[in-house]
Amino acid sequence: SRQIATVSHLVELDKITNEWESLMEADLYIIAVSDDAISLVSATLPFKNRLVVHTSGSVPLNALNDENRKGVFYPLQTFTKNKSVDFTTIPICLESENATDFQLLSKVAKSISDSIFAINSQQRKALHVAAVFVNNFTNHLYQIGEEICQEHHVPFGILKPLITETANKIMVLSPQDAQTGPAKRNDTVTIEAHQAFLSNENHLNIYKILTQSIQHNGKKL
Repeated sequence: SRQIATVSHLVELDKITNEWESLMEADLYIIAVSDDAISLVSATLPFKNRLVVHTSGSVPLNALNDENRKGVFYPLQTFTKNKSVDFTTIPICLESENATDFQLLSKVAKSISDSIFAINSQQRKALHVAAVFVNNFTNHLYQIGEEICQEHHVPFGILKPLITETANKIMVLSPQDAQTGPAKRNDTVTIEAHQAFLSNENHLNIYKILTQSIQHNGKKL
């Protein structure tokens, strides 16, 4: 309800336009475009000394044009078409050039989320890389798992409770403590059997790389 009220209020304040000159004066301008368009859009804005922020996880603050005050308003979450998300739970990472602008960004962020963080550009880049590992790469592994199931006429849904439990465990355990499986146990018999089973060369290579990574991590302990 808080989100709906906030969005409704914003809709009443302004109108949609595709003309730069029609942009109304505001306390905050949010550039929500592809990463490679951020610099161009910020350089095209027809005003100066206003607070302009982007929403990217990987683009630094200084990519914005120097004519305006710079900031970042980065919601760290995966967004997929036709899948709604609860914005109150989404961490919003903020960065600005001065304390006054940060206070404004924080006020806006708190109107839609309960999780606000002050994160600089280098930290945000680290978060974005980490997010690719825990989200994008993980989802790709789900896809590989589904392909293996389909190839052998096994319902992928059988694995979903395992997927849920794996995600739930890291809410209470460190990923290191939650790690299980043949690579963790150094079960070479099972590992070799799995590798012999995999006919897809890409799947086999990924299996080998991840197995070696888990084993290497175990040796460091």
